[in-house]
Amino acid sequence: MAEPISKVAEPILTENEIQNQALEKVLQDITKNIDGIQETIKLLQELHDSGILEGVTSLIEAKEQIAKIVVGQSLRPPVTNAINNAMAAAGMITEINPETTKKMTESLTKGIQKAEEGLQLNKKVGLFDLLKLIKDPDINRVMRFGMDFLKGLGEGLKEKA
Repeated sequence: MAEPISKVAEPILTENEIQNQALEKVLQDITKNIDGIQETIKLLQELHDSGILEGVTSLIEAKEQIAKIVVGQSLRPPVTNAINNAMAAAGMITEINPETTKKMTESLTKGIQKAEEGLQLNKKVGLFDLLKLIKDPDINRVMRFGMDFLKGLGEGLKEKA
C-alpha cells in the first residue's frame, strides 16, 4: 500500500518565469482598465503641454528646500501673530450665537444700503434733524445697542488689564 502524501512540493519558478507572470498580471490589469489609463495619459499630456507637470516635478524635487523656507517663514513674528490672531478670532466667533451673527450681518447690509441712499441725496444734517432722529425707534435701538456694546467692551477691557 502506498504512503499518504504529507507534503506538497511547491513548484520552484525561475526568475524569468516570475517576471513573465508579473508582466502577464500587468497586461491583464491594463486591459481591464483601458479607459481609465487612456484618460490618465491624456491628462498627463495636457499637464505636460501646459508646463504644469514640469512645475509640479520641480516642486517635488525641491521639497526639502521648500519645507525649510516654509518653516522659516512661518516662524517669523508677523506670521505667528497672524496665526494667533486668527485663532483668537475663531475662538471669539465660536462663542457668538449664530442667529445673532446672521441678524447683525443682515442689519449691516441694510445699513450700508441706507447709507448709500443718503449719500446720493447729499443733504446736510442740522441740529434739529439730530434731535428728531433720537425719537426714531430704529435710531434709538441702534444707539442703545451701541451703548450696551461699549459698556461690555469697557468691562472686558477692565477685566483684562
